Amino acid sequence: MNITYKNTHNFSKRELEELFKSVEWSSGEFPEKLVIAMKNYNCVYSAWDGDELVGLISAMDDGVMNAYINYLLVKPEYQLKGIGKNLVEKVKQHYKDYQRIAVITMHEKSRFYEYCGFEKREDKVPLFITELED
Repeated sequence: MNITYKNTHNFSKRELEELFKSVEWSSGEFPEKLVIAMKNYNCVYSAWDGDELVGLISAMDDGVMNAYINYLLVKPEYQLKGIGKNLVEKVKQHYKDYQRIAVITMHEKSRFYEYCGFEKREDKVPLFITELED
């Protein structure tokens, strides 16, 4: 396994669909939208094993102070090999002059982000709207 990292926004529908479905994320059902989304993110880094997309991180920002990590995915057979941490480090380096990088994650994944330097805050609570009405 020889993992290489790229800073690119260009992916095929198949590449994104396979990656997202490998971790059972519902976004994988919308590969056309994922292709567009990746082009719209401010920051996207990907991990490759040869020509196979095995990991991806994407972030958006306000251009000067705040960045938000939206996606971080690594195919299950490539997890626990440092790929996710390397992707986070690339984003941290990209935004090194910003005041804040935020991420919202599931409770069972929060330890990974703490390992990468993120902190839980007792005075902060994430809020969501997952279905918008007409």
